[in-house]
Order: sequence, then structure tokens, then C-alpha cells
Amino acid sequence: MPNNKPNVVFILADDLGWRDTSLYGSAFCKTPNIDALAERGMMFTNAYAANPLCSPTRASIITGLWPARVGITTPGCHLDRIVLESSLSEKGPPHNKALIAQSVTRLSTEYQTLSSVFRDAGYKTAHIGKWHLGAEPYSPFEHGFDIDIPHTPAPSPLADGWFAPWKVYPDKGEPGEHLEDRMAHEAVEFIRKNKDTPFYLHFWQFSVHSPWHAKQDIIEKYAQKVDVEDPQHNPVYAAMVETMDDAVGQLIGTLEEEGILDNTIVIFFSDNGGVHWSATDNVHPDYIDVPITSNAPLRGGKANIYEGGTREPLIVAWPGHIAAGSRNDQAIVQSIDFFPTLTELCGLDAPKSVDGISFASALRGEPLARDTIFCHFPHYTPAAGGLPSTYVRKGDWKLIRFYCDNDDQTDRVELYNLAEDIGETNNLADEYPDHVCELDKLMDQFLTDTGAVIPTPNPAYQE
Repeated sequence: MPNNKPNVVFILADDLGWRDTSLYGSAFCKTPNIDALAERGMMFTNAYAANPLCSPTRASIITGLWPARVGITTPGCHLDRIVLESSLSEKGPPHNKALIAQSVTRLSTEYQTLSSVFRDAGYKTAHIGKWHLGAEPYSPFEHGFDIDIPHTPAPSPLADGWFAPWKVYPDKGEPGEHLEDRMAHEAVEFIRKNKDTPFYLHFWQFSVHSPWHAKQDIIEKYAQKVDVEDPQHNPVYAAMVETMDDAVGQLIGTLEEEGILDNTIVIFFSDNGGVHWSATDNVHPDYIDVPITSNAPLRGGKANIYEGGTREPLIVAWPGHIAAGSRNDQAIVQSIDFFPTLTELCGLDAPKSVDGISFASALRGEPLARDTIFCHFPHYTPAAGGLPSTYVRKGDWKLIRFYCDNDDQTDRVELYNLAEDIGETNNLADEYPDHVCELDKLMDQFLTDTGAVIPTPNPAYQE
């Protein structure tokens, strides 16, 4: 019996920055398969992760809820300590001006998930790749998935772990096999086996997260192209991006070979911005002092509240339903929106409690009714220069509140017009107090509505 329901393949890269593909302007990294996917559908230039770190964004995708509401605001879901309710830290080190939030460390099974909606509708569901939302009893199996490979809560392949044998997928693969190639193989097998059945597939890649090692022949290819004047010039990272892109190509090629590409909605997205600093751990020894990537012209990156931390590449393809080769520069979409969007496209019902809205209208080339998004990140991240903060973007205007960051531990704000200043270089807070007031009220309403844990002054702070 033919499958008349659309399949869904959700490809999520890990730590891939907004400018890390040739499609989005990288002159160094080459991504022909991602480029080809965009030629089949629509690319967005104003798409956002709900958090600048991975676990919170992943939770937002699968629940349709802001991380502030779920309480997962850091990527700690691999830790042994089980925390199911967020709270304010009781104390902090004297160099921190604010007391920060303690994040939830598991995605509660009380939430209705996108995968469970699809499974209840008769879809075969599979999660292949990185999960990072908790081990059993909080694994993909407890959140609506029939299949989970490699069934690990690990945040990455771990140190020196890209090539088999793997700690995250023991007793699998041939010696020296790359983990992303193995995950692509598993996804291809799932597609072939279920080609006559409606399926919902997560292909949540481990790439391009640390450890920063890659296939040596590809590293050498990019080493010949290095231009130190280009802010992106790390050949190891470019090689990792190429392997990630190859995996995307394998999935799309399989859908085409099996004759089901036209009946499949494919999403390509990333969970947070790229690593914009020079790492010293888990790095190829020849490139210790080379920045992993650059998100320029965006400011900041992973674990940072500026645009480089949460603005992401997004492609949605569905041949015959979404205009091929189209580009959307107007719609402001966020990871909380995938839940209601996919359920609408597939004729299913999303729970009314989700925070996201469907952007199916934008995929049809129509205006999107919502123009305001939020991001709550109540943590310090020294490597990335991140401070406990919240932002609201409404239209072209973005207000950031840095908690307790003035000398007297009061909150500090920055205001940017992203249409004129995508790099967030010119703080307009003093020039436009009315905009600050309007956006500040929206932020307060958001924080109250979500029950967010808000940083407060640290009584132990010493200048």
C-alpha cells in the first residue's frame, strides 16, 4: 500500500555556525550537498536556536517550548546528577556579579513530544545520532521513538572518539571507521527498510562538535587552501564540515534512489553557533592555536548571547510544496516553531500549550504573523565570553539584558538595530530609550510567563 503521508527527515548539525557552509557565505568550507538541498527548497536567513547551547535547543525542538519554561538552559543532560526542576544557585564565586540558575539535567517524560505525536499517528520513528537530553528513563525510547542509535546520552564522541572503536557506540563499526559515516549508514538502512511506511527520522549529527579531529586526507586538502586573512582558516574544522555534508548527501541520495524524496519533508538546522575561540583540548596537535571557526559578520558564537550564538542556517525542502531555490529574509523563526510547523504540514495536531508557532505560511511565501522571539541564558561561559542574560528580538530591534553586570550589580542593557548593524557593534540603548522600555516590558512578560529563573546579585561578589 503506498504511503500518502509525508515522511520527515530532521537533520540537526551540532555546533555548526551560521557562516560555516558555502550556502551561507563561507569561502573556506565546502558543502555541495547542503547547497543542493537548498536548491530543492527554501533557505532562511533569520532562523534562530532558542539557546546558544545544544541541550536546551534540542529540548525546544522536541517540545515546542522555550528552554526557560523547560528549565534546561545548559548542556548538562549527560551528568550523573538528576535535576528535574531549575533553581537559583545559593552562592557563587566572588568574581561573579550574579547568582546564576541551576539547570535541569533531564528532559522530563511529562512533556508531549513531537516524536510521540508522529508515533501516535502511525509513523515509524527513529532517532539516530546525538541526543543529549538524558539516559534512560529519559532516552529517546521514553520520548516517542521506536529506534535509538547509538543510544547514548553523551554530548560528543568524547576525546579521540571519531574513529572506531567508539565509546559511544561500542562493538560496532570497522576499525578506523568515522562515526558520522556509521550514523549515515544506520540512517540509510532505516530509510530503505521503511520506504513504504510513513516515518519520522531524527538524523541529529555529532558533527561538528569536539573533539576537533578529522580524516587526514581531507585535512590535507583544506590545508592547501588556507588564507590566514580569511577568519575561517582551520583545515581540521573544514574537513569535519565536509564529512558532515557527505552524510547529508547520503541521506538525500537514498531518498531519491528509493523514489520518496518528493514525499519527504527535509529540514537542515544547527543547534547553536560555531565555536569562535582557539581550543586547547581535544584538538589536532597541528592546529591548537587556530580558532575553530568564525561567525563573522555575526558577533560571538556558541555559549554567547549575541547573534553568532543563536542565528543558524535553516533549509526546509519538500518538492512540489515549497518553492525550489527560494530564500526567505523576512520570517523570524525559532527552534520552538518546528513542532507546530511539522504537525501542520503533516495534518497532525500540536498541543495548544506549545510556545512556538507554525511557519508553514512562510514556506508558502506568505508573511509570518509573529515577529518577536526570546532567548534566556542565565549562565556564565568564560571561554565564550558569555554572561547571564536574556534577549528579545522584535522586528529589526534586539535588546539584551545582562544581569547584575553594572559596577553596582544592577542590570545592564544593550540595544541593536540588526537591519543596519548585524554585527551588533553600535549599542543604541541611550539613543532610543522608548525602544528599550518597550522591549524591556516584553522581556519581563516573557520571563514571568515561562517561570524563568532570573539571576540576582551575588552577595559574595568582590571587585
